[in-house]
Amino acid sequence: MTEKASRESKQRNPMLISKIEKVTVNISVGKSGEPLEKASRVLKELTGQTPCKRKAKKTIREFGIRKGEPIACLVSLRKEKATSFLQKAFHAVENKLSKSCFDQRGSFSFGIKEHIEMPGTKYSPELGIFGMDVSVTLGRPGYRVNRRHRAKAKVGRDHLLTPKEAMLYIKDEFGVEIV
Repeated sequence: MTEKASRESKQRNPMLISKIEKVTVNISVGKSGEPLEKASRVLKELTGQTPCKRKAKKTIREFGIRKGEPIACLVSLRKEKATSFLQKAFHAVENKLSKSCFDQRGSFSFGIKEHIEMPGTKYSPELGIFGMDVSVTLGRPGYRVNRRHRAKAKVGRDHLLTPKEAMLYIKDEFGVEIV
């Protein structure tokens, strides 16, 4: 299906319109204590939400990580907050994404090497510089049938979002170049 044909079919059928369901921002520090608190403060400044901490799943002696020790923090953004954060995040990666960032369900992830590359963020010597992972989950109306508790059902194969459609959506919505 060509880009023009897919756009026309979406205008006729509102169930085919893609949307951002959530954006997950993760900063993994690898140790608890002060570095994790600094990363948490950076995430709160960037997103405006309080991040939750994630614990290590297993012990890795080489890295000095114990099972159950908090080593990362993350925030989930939805609706307008997700869209505004994505605009800043795309600016930090120079509005370019690789095709390999997209998975088979149309969702995608990318990394930001330094949080100070995002517009409106200034370097603070007491906080330092952190990198982060940004994961974007795309969906369509009707995906809820897969997650609900009562009368759970599968989303049909024809209704699932393809990587090509996700790339087209990101290109149209945010002006991101797919390399």
